[in-house]
Amino acid sequence: MRFDATPFFCLTLVFLSFSAMTCMADDAHILARLGGQLNATEKASLEEQVAKKPDDVESRTKLLGYYFTKGRQDPDAKAAKERHVRWLIANAPESEVLGLPYSQLDKVLDPEGYDRCKHAWLSVLQKSPENLVALRNASKFFLLHDRRISENFLLKGQRLDAEDPKWPASLGQLYSLGMTSLPMGPVRTAAAAKAFRHYELAYDRSDPMESDSLLAALAATAFEAGQIDDAKKFAEMMLVDDATGWNRGNRIHHGNLVLGRIALTQGRIDEAKSRLLLAGKTNGSPQLNSFGPNMLLAKELLERGEKEVVLNYFELCKEFWKSPRRQLEHWIDVVKSDRIPEFGGNLAY
Repeated sequence: MRFDATPFFCLTLVFLSFSAMTCMADDAHILARLGGQLNATEKASLEEQVAKKPDDVESRTKLLGYYFTKGRQDPDAKAAKERHVRWLIANAPESEVLGLPYSQLDKVLDPEGYDRCKHAWLSVLQKSPENLVALRNASKFFLLHDRRISENFLLKGQRLDAEDPKWPASLGQLYSLGMTSLPMGPVRTAAAAKAFRHYELAYDRSDPMESDSLLAALAATAFEAGQIDDAKKFAEMMLVDDATGWNRGNRIHHGNLVLGRIALTQGRIDEAKSRLLLAGKTNGSPQLNSFGPNMLLAKELLERGEKEVVLNYFELCKEFWKSPRRQLEHWIDVVKSDRIPEFGGNLAY
């Protein structure tokens, strides 16, 4: 399988990963989401407030949330977003919002703005090369478009702060993102193995809440690396702990999907079908409810002619995912016509 690493697709993967690591609870994330609810008049008022008080980081965070959510509706969004991001990099490089997707600039859609912010980050870290928070924030800025720079900052942070699990977790994310654009073969397998090693290191150094959020990535990258015993171990761990919590729905979904893929590769078709349906019976999660279910196992079953079980899976997914543009309904129509849908990002979410 090969995925197109388009900017929006990769940004979505980054958003999902950040959400899992922060449990959707960072103060900056909450402020940015509040900003996304502003109307145009409220946005203009907040811009006036920032103009009078430039060091109002809280208001800048809300405005970045507004431009992230409603940027297509605002002709000034691109320039305004860059202005706020560049000010924060130069004056408050440790700001929480700089470590979230709201502060990402797209090198393809806004190359000049991206380059200005890139030079701002490089300047800050030339002056303060051991600022760990700035290193982490900068690594996230460069994650999509300058992966080598991002990797260098993460490796430096890990050398300076060897016991913090967030460094190897972020490196695992970086190598996993790189893997998604590679065709099946030795290079992809090696990239998956590299990602898995870093996720495993992060897992070993994490507290229970952080380690729980890493299980899905561990199972998925182990499977892609051909380390089936490890993939099975982490997938089963997701299903053993049935405690309530924000990640329960993710565990049920992804644990069953990985076990289903293992069963499929080993010729146990009925078990793979059963696991697909169990994955669809999740109660959902912030990530699943927003971005939808993973369709890798469904696609692999369709390639083997197993149409009915996939249609049943789609019906189960309707319970937690209100798909945009009636996407699920479209997929149902495609499968009923004996074709395989283009699942796009849902092959990786």
